[in-house]
Amino acid sequence: MNEEDVKRQIQQMVMFIRQEAEEKASEIRVSAEEDFNIEKLQMVEAEKQRIRKEYERKESQVEVQKMIELSMQRNEARLRVLEARQKLVQQALKDVEKKLKELVAGPKYRTILKQLIAQGAHRIEKRECVIRCREVDLDIVKGLLEEAREEYKRVFDESEAPLLTVEEKFYLPPPPVKDDFEGSFCLGGVVLVSTDGKVSCSNTLDERLEVAAEMFLPKVRKRLRKTMRGWRESQFAIWVPG
Repeated sequence: MNEEDVKRQIQQMVMFIRQEAEEKASEIRVSAEEDFNIEKLQMVEAEKQRIRKEYERKESQVEVQKMIELSMQRNEARLRVLEARQKLVQQALKDVEKKLKELVAGPKYRTILKQLIAQGAHRIEKRECVIRCREVDLDIVKGLLEEAREEYKRVFDESEAPLLTVEEKFYLPPPPVKDDFEGSFCLGGVVLVSTDGKVSCSNTLDERLEVAAEMFLPKVRKRLRKTMRGWRESQFAIWVPG
């Protein structure tokens, strides 16, 4: 084999090796691009999932916050309605107290005291009763004893009436000195006690007002609830976030 043949063989070997290297490099490049694209798609999808979950989490937080705010606003609205309703009820009671004060200051109070004494004596169901009253009413009550006994016999159809005496050592609390008086006071009326002190009947105007309030306040609150329902809904509509 001459020198030209050797050169030609070497040249062919070089070309073959180069071609093999280029083909291998091309395969590596194609595989790398495929791996890159797959990895890129996986990263993009993972990021999408992460963003989607983050959005869902924040959306859930917003919904929870809205529910919390809605609940707080509902409670606030309910408390405001209850507060307003209670103020109206208290004002109604104060108005009644004012009317009672006017009644006590007028001529009809004497007749009312007589009836309260007769009713209390009937509830005591004893032959003798002691009457406790306000000190300011002492003279009126002492002058009503016989009239109250006659009232007892007339109203309850009895031939005899209990013996009535007036307590002159211990009195019921005095009348309130002003409208916003917060101390112990009594609007009027009497308390009757058996002579042995075991049985008593509070027939004061305060007690009668309390009993009447317990009976009628549920009806008053029901009417106020209907009256204020429109107010509550309008207020609530303002507070609810859009």
